[in-house]
Amino acid sequence: MKSCLFIFLTVLLYTSANAQVIVKKDPEIDAMIKEINADSLKANMYKLVSFGTRNTLSTQGTSTRGIGAARQWILSRFNDYAKQSAGRLTAFIDTVTYLPDGKRVNRPIILGNVVATLKGTDPNDHRIFIMSGHMDNMRTNVMDSIGDAPGADDDGSGTVAVMECARVMSKHAFPATIIFVTVAGEEQGLIGAYYMAKKAKKENWAIEAVLNNDIMGSNNSNETNIIDNTKLRVFSEGLSVLDTGKIAMQIRSLGLENDGRSRQLARYIKEVGERYVDNMQVVMIYRNDRFLRGGDHTAFVENGYAGVRFTEMNENFTRQHQDVRTENGITYGDLPEHIDFEYLRKNSGVNLANLSNLAKAPAIPEEVKVEVKKLSNTTFLTWKAPKTGIAKGYYVLIRETTSPVWQKKIYTTEIEYRLPYSKDNYFFAVQSVNESGNESLPVIPAVGR
Repeated sequence: MKSCLFIFLTVLLYTSANAQVIVKKDPEIDAMIKEINADSLKANMYKLVSFGTRNTLSTQGTSTRGIGAARQWILSRFNDYAKQSAGRLTAFIDTVTYLPDGKRVNRPIILGNVVATLKGTDPNDHRIFIMSGHMDNMRTNVMDSIGDAPGADDDGSGTVAVMECARVMSKHAFPATIIFVTVAGEEQGLIGAYYMAKKAKKENWAIEAVLNNDIMGSNNSNETNIIDNTKLRVFSEGLSVLDTGKIAMQIRSLGLENDGRSRQLARYIKEVGERYVDNMQVVMIYRNDRFLRGGDHTAFVENGYAGVRFTEMNENFTRQHQDVRTENGITYGDLPEHIDFEYLRKNSGVNLANLSNLAKAPAIPEEVKVEVKKLSNTTFLTWKAPKTGIAKGYYVLIRETTSPVWQKKIYTTEIEYRLPYSKDNYFFAVQSVNESGNESLPVIPAVGR
């Protein structure tokens, strides 16, 4: 009898230890990710490099060299993708005359961002999701607009990732709008991104998220010599520049310093990206960007939007902002042969999975509140249905106050939920979810009485 009991317990423990975790994927998103092609990324990368230089100050007067030629070619590719979109994708070059600024622009130039808009199918859904990369590059001297500068990783990688996601996603329809943009002027001080972000704010664009891709195609570092194509960094700020006054006081009182919109977006990206892309770990970095560097998402977060930066895990600084040369046996320069196109394919997939999941999901739940009218060891949450989209149900998210990610997701079809967890010991949020399992961004509850 004891022997039989021992065998039963052994089998039970083995089964529990080896139980599979079921990961549910939207078949449409899964199929789109499988369509991302490393050869397509490679072909577009080598074409970008063929323009010699893409310095923002370089020539705009030829069809074969300089940033003018590069942006016209990118536009032509977007227009090719538009042919398969049933009229949903449109593209243009958004230009402005930029005058000398006494910094990194020494003469008047025509600054141009190439913008492709995949219009949402729901006329009542005004949400916008942006994927960006910068088409410009630089040599060792940022003002050198004549010499060759391949700019393969910085930021040919982000540019071709934007193009590839546009190619694949343009065949599909989404309720919300997605904008694919390759900006200029990043190396000149993020001027193309600031132009777009300020325009968006002036015109009241309903931007929900900005996914900026900059230096995300190489898998190895100098100095430490680490080689790894299974990790991708996502940089995010904790608090918004708009979190001042009474908002800042409320954040402090509730302990929400780690729950700004950009940080919530980063958590979302990690969960969804790892759900859809195999052999990929999304590593959240708790700062807006790297030391001594900047990225185009900064222009958006400074204007109050949620924005993050995707960057490879291990940067090689001998290949960034360097004239092509060989010194002491080391090859310097941002050459395309240093790109890991399989790694770039996976990183593009993380972008596509998140853009698609967000644009397919209902809008966020409205008026999410946590009841605090009495002392209790339970938590009572209430909310209202999203303004647009059909919510089949909702996820109630739970995490310990020290956890970087959400630890539990509880599904409900109700618009209220009582949890046997103390509101003093945990953080909570609510997401809308539709029939195909696409979740909105989480909403942290406000205090309700």
